Amino acid sequence: MTKQQLFEQIQKKRSFLCVGLDSSLNKIPKHLLKYENPILEFNKQIIDATKDLCVAYKPNTAFYECYGKKGWETLTETWKYIPKDIFSIADAKRGDIGNTSAMYAETFFNQQSSDMSFDSVTVAPYMGSDSVTPFLSFENKWVILLALTSNAGHADFQLKEIGGERLFEKVLKTSQQWATDEQMMYVVGATRGAAFADVRKLVPNHFLLVPGVGAQGGDLHEVCKYGLNSQCGLLINSSRGIIYAGNGEDFAEKAREEALKLQREMEQILVSAKLTTDKQDKH
Repeated sequence: MTKQQLFEQIQKKRSFLCVGLDSSLNKIPKHLLKYENPILEFNKQIIDATKDLCVAYKPNTAFYECYGKKGWETLTETWKYIPKDIFSIADAKRGDIGNTSAMYAETFFNQQSSDMSFDSVTVAPYMGSDSVTPFLSFENKWVILLALTSNAGHADFQLKEIGGERLFEKVLKTSQQWATDEQMMYVVGATRGAAFADVRKLVPNHFLLVPGVGAQGGDLHEVCKYGLNSQCGLLINSSRGIIYAGNGEDFAEKAREEALKLQREMEQILVSAKLTTDKQDKH
């Protein structure tokens, strides 16, 4: 999916919502345990209930890897179930020496070898350019680089100054030598608030994947105040706040209700910013 195609989906759906599929056997509704693959059934129902309200899905691969072979099968089948006009993100946070990164890229991008071909993968930049460029060798695939995260320990390294620049700013500057805004995005946590203004000074045109809205307390309107650009430029992720909104047999309906709340907020933001002109109300 190209940057323009992603923006067109945002305009069409009047939404820049990404639904995180952090699906765990310990948290899904108990009635699903009767299925042969409870997590896959959970994911399918969540996708069916929200696919007209979001423009991206983001399975966190740790929630699948922990179940071994069965988990990888679930991740593969989940990727296959995501509609192909919806942006897919393998939230794997990989980053290793070049040869190893090349194998990770094959894992998430090469359907012939792994049976999966996500649109994008999250990558840690700490080991430098040669750990990232193998992912960029795949045509029409995206790298989403960790820049300024939402976890409590982010300040241990990301805010440290090096030669008058904070580390996350150095990451943003240096990484732009590796790829353009047509192939690279950045993770910036919603809980960082006004820091989005600093981020946008350095990467005005890139898409930002923004976790932390909902359960982690990030404010959608503050993020948009500082982070929105002329092509929206934001993918706002909500995981627990949507997928675990209910734990009964109506869990998918409850998930849709929460997704719809966010979509309607996003619609107002897009209309106010004059980023969508379609006045049809589908909901």
